[in-house]
Amino acid sequence: MTSETQPETDATPCGYTEYREGPAIDDLPATGVGATGVDAAVWDALYAVEDPEMPVSIVDLGLIYDVGVDDGRARVDMTLTYSGCPARDMLQSDVHEAIEAVDGVDDVDINLVWSPEWSVELVTEAGKEDLRDFGLSV
Repeated sequence: MTSETQPETDATPCGYTEYREGPAIDDLPATGVGATGVDAAVWDALYAVEDPEMPVSIVDLGLIYDVGVDDGRARVDMTLTYSGCPARDMLQSDVHEAIEAVDGVDDVDINLVWSPEWSVELVTEAGKEDLRDFGLSV
């Protein structure tokens, strides 16, 4: 099909795009409250991982959406402050190393998710206090 606004191309329109709905915004920020056993140890490890640009835990920054451990395999759903974050590889590496060190974890899967989109509303009160101490207004 061609028209003045739609040029002829060899491109095939996408008939199916995989999309996975993330957690409901009302269920965030995820903080690990109530986690037990290995799950709790994974949350503790994640609290020790700080954003590379500011001294704030990635959990308190609201980057962790979900954590689960099943038969030694840890799964973390996390986001970034924006899709083009230059610290993407560094954060994923830090998260992987922190979780891999937890007793009871044999393998780590990190899933970057973009729904819901990260916003400052996902930062915990402790995270907001850390950001203020760092000199940011939140």
